[in-house]
Order: sequence, then structure tokens, then C-alpha cells
Amino acid sequence: MNQTEFDKKLHEIKTFIFDMDGVLTDGKVLIAPDNKMLRQMNIKDGYGIKCASMNGYEVIIITGSTSIESRERFLSLGVKEVHLDTVNKLQKFKEIANAHNLVPEKILYMGDDVADIQLMNAVGLGCCPKDASQDVREVSDYISPLEGGKGCVRHIIEMVMRIQNTWKPTLYSQ
Repeated sequence: MNQTEFDKKLHEIKTFIFDMDGVLTDGKVLIAPDNKMLRQMNIKDGYGIKCASMNGYEVIIITGSTSIESRERFLSLGVKEVHLDTVNKLQKFKEIANAHNLVPEKILYMGDDVADIQLMNAVGLGCCPKDASQDVREVSDYISPLEGGKGCVRHIIEMVMRIQNTWKPTLYSQ
């Protein structure tokens, strides 16, 4: 895809859908003494999500993770829907799109591993972090210069919002 086609796709985006582990986190899981799995997220990604949601973009999370704590974090940032424990991401996407009359061409999805490929191919703009699996990088419309959990979500949100002239950062609480 050339730059003109890419910019045109960025202009069309109204909805962001993100995977969690490997995109909003670096993919590492720490096991606490009580066997609770702990993840680390980048505050810059949180700020990007908050800016997008406060400016009228739909932000949705579809993840295989079962982390209730992550759900609370996303909801506090203005994410409308958080779908945990999702085995078939494409099927979940179809359910969401049908329920909300979402137009696939106006959706950006960012994923990092093979479970994300079908969904990436079903939306207008499929993206991935720099450290996504090779299979995902090969089908991505855009590969962020940043790794998962290191600001790649903020990076793509800001790109979309800047090209649409909606990036007006203010002091949103995180």
C-alpha cells in the first residue's frame, strides 16, 4: 500500500479495536505468589485511548486474556466494550459489528499473533507492533515502529487523530 492509500485509510477510521497481550502489554506475564498473573501496560497507550474515546472514537478490546483488572483499567479510559476470554476473535468482531452497525472499512485493528490474522483481514486497516509474529507482519497494512506495550497503541491512535485533525491533547486523567 502506498502512502496516499494509507493516508486515505487513516482518514476513514472511526473505531479502534485492540488485542491486549503483545499489543497493550509487552506480552510478558509475571506470576505472583498467589498465582495471579500480572501484566504491565504503558501509560502513553492509556493516554491515547483516553484521547480517542473523549473525541468520539469507539475503542474496543478483544482479547484471549481473562484479566478482570485489565477490564477495569480499560473501562476507566473510556473503552466501551472489553471482551475477555475470546477464543475466536473474528466471530466476536462480527457479533460486535452487527450489534453496533460498524462498517469494517472504518475500523482499525491492531494485533500481534496468529490468532489476530483473520480479524486483521476483516477490517479497513490491519496494524501490528514492531515485534509481532512474522505471519502477522506479513499481512499487516501498517507495522508500528514501536513494540507491543511500548507505545504502539498511542502511536497509531495519534496518527489517525492527527490526519483527521482531531488530535487536541489536553490533560485527561488516566
